[in-house]
Amino acid sequence: MILPGSDPAAIEAAAQALARGELIGLPTETVYGLGADTDNPQAVARVFAAKGRPSDHPLIVHVTDASQAAHYADPIPPVAQRLMAAHWPGPLTLILPRRAGMAEASAGGQDSIGLRCPSHPVSQAI
Repeated sequence: MILPGSDPAAIEAAAQALARGELIGLPTETVYGLGADTDNPQAVARVFAAKGRPSDHPLIVHVTDASQAAHYADPIPPVAQRLMAAHWPGPLTLILPRRAGMAEASAGGQDSIGLRCPSHPVSQAI
């Protein structure tokens, strides 16, 4: 099903689909991506399966802002904070130390995590 990103009901439907563990396609400022709730290991496993991606190749976790990044990464070095302030939202992925217990399925067994804050309004809304 394709839903228009300009429709608030479509945004809500996509958010509800994520909450149910479903996958969604969503735009970023550069490409369309396949999204899942990073806190749902079964949903993340479906992303790996759908993409045919080995589970030891980490996925990028999208956040809405730097404060949400702190939920997944610790510590966030000053240089990363400056990069976030200058380039987020936007097409910049930062590889940071992963907070213990967070986004384990997405991290592909790594102690680090790739975080990005897309500027596309649909990605921001979802």
